[in-house]
Amino acid sequence: ELEKLGLRDDVDLHVYEVPVEYQTVQRLIPALWKKHSPQLVVHVGVSGMATTVTLEKCGHNVGYKGLDNCRFCPGSQCCVEGGPECIDSIIDMDAVCRRVSALGLDVTVTISKDAGRYLCDFTYYTSLYQSRGRSAFVHVPPLGKPYSAEQLGRALQAIIEEMLQVLEHPEDKINCQHEH
Repeated sequence: ELEKLGLRDDVDLHVYEVPVEYQTVQRLIPALWKKHSPQLVVHVGVSGMATTVTLEKCGHNVGYKGLDNCRFCPGSQCCVEGGPECIDSIIDMDAVCRRVSALGLDVTVTISKDAGRYLCDFTYYTSLYQSRGRSAFVHVPPLGKPYSAEQLGRALQAIIEEMLQVLEHPEDKINCQHEH
């Protein structure tokens, strides 16, 4: 849906579907960063438990015990051996949440510090590690529960544009320090 809507003219949007597979994530995410050298990567994942559009503040390195779609789980149960336990996005998710909520879209946006220790969190951490924090992760509820594809597309469009605004104008950034 976001591909149809697009972003501002000065933004090159590249959309990839990332398989729910630990080993593919470990190979693909660094390759995409190398290929595109993007200003920002925004990952979007569906959460069956989500009822809002949720901005994830950080990714976690350890605690991965669930099998992926290939029935694989990393033996170390972590993303990057020796990596920090948690990596925060450099994007102030609280500010993005406030700004998007103020737009009056028909979608509720919330914040989370735990993307779930499965492939979403694994992907997010891998990307944060690769990018030194220049990544974001947005969890969305399943289609129709309660939002349509069009509503989610418009919300993602607004969220990404606000994230880019925060990145491009760091003087507007509100200091974002939180404890884990």
